[in-house]
Amino acid sequence: MIAKTEQEIAALREGGRRLARHVRELSKFVKPGVTAAELEKKAREMVRADGDEPAFLGHKDPHDKTGYPSALCLSINDVIVHSPAAVNDAVIKDGDIVCLDFGIKHKGLYTDHAVTVIAGTPKSKDDVKLLRGTKEALVVGITQALVGNTTGDIGAAVEEVAEKYHFGFPRNLSGHGVGKKVHEEPHVPNFGDSGKGTKLVEGLVIAIEPMMTLGKGDLYVDKDNFSYRTKDGSRTAHFEHTVLITKNGPEILTIE
Repeated sequence: MIAKTEQEIAALREGGRRLARHVRELSKFVKPGVTAAELEKKAREMVRADGDEPAFLGHKDPHDKTGYPSALCLSINDVIVHSPAAVNDAVIKDGDIVCLDFGIKHKGLYTDHAVTVIAGTPKSKDDVKLLRGTKEALVVGITQALVGNTTGDIGAAVEEVAEKYHFGFPRNLSGHGVGKKVHEEPHVPNFGDSGKGTKLVEGLVIAIEPMMTLGKGDLYVDKDNFSYRTKDGSRTAHFEHTVLITKNGPEILTIE
């Protein structure tokens, strides 16, 4: 969306702050032995207590007839995104890489936020590097979210970080516009050429979300029809912020 009024910007800021708080609390709850169902319950309770709505629950993309069955996406290890916490029966184990991807609707406007954490003790230095590098890619991508730049500038910056760490990344998933809908134009890829793509304008609201793997980055959709897994079984990480493009630079909305 293009945020044009102070009321819209205020609603997005407040929604982003609330969502950041929810994700922080959920991250603290990620421990060995915790179930996906428990995290889903906690996520719904927090949103309900604020008088907001979960963004993903029931959401339908154009190809989807039934709607997303969960408020929270809980993707573990070789699952990179979109695994529904309400139905995936996961029990978190020590050393699991756990991505929490969550969104809310506050005063009619949507924000989207994701973090990845390691439950308990990391299994390897590579896992720690994967999280650190993917988070770095998000930070670098956001620096390119400037009026007059393009989505290609963001993608090129993210891809450069992936290459530095020798990470794989999927080419069939991307960031996106957000605000009036969960997913809007433009696509915000995690690769590309500087100067190409959609031009960024003042007021544009986008979700920037690097997704990286320790393997090649080729994916398939699991039998649940939602979860994207790596074909080579490699472990994954995903970080995401909702960002407002302003004349003074990028404003991260999903922070407390």
